Amino acid sequence: VQLQASGGGLAQAGNSLTLSCAASGSIVSSMGWYRQAPGKQRELVALIISGGSTNYADSVKGRFTISRDNAKNTVVLQMNSLKPEDTAVYYCKVRTIYAREYWGQGTLVTVSS
Repeated sequence: VQLQASGGGLAQAGNSLTLSCAASGSIVSSMGWYRQAPGKQRELVALIISGGSTNYADSVKGRFTISRDNAKNTVVLQMNSLKPEDTAVYYCKVRTIYAREYWGQGTLVTVSS
């Protein structure tokens, strides 16, 4: 499975960024975004399964929206009302129907105050 992530970059607090991740090579069941800030453990940001159910970290509820295109095996994370504490390296992760998990390369999101 290959994952191609895009998006991220620098944003001012209150603004928006969009992350996208495309998976190829297998059929995925769940797709999600995780992040790791300096000195902190990697944490779940948002998850979406094939049926469309979603799960969000409390810290991003109401600000971030995860969506997916099943036909294209693509997951998008729309990040609104960004805060400096959202600064982190964001990673895409997918779980295939064969229960294997794959991580994409990280993409840096920096939010300035």
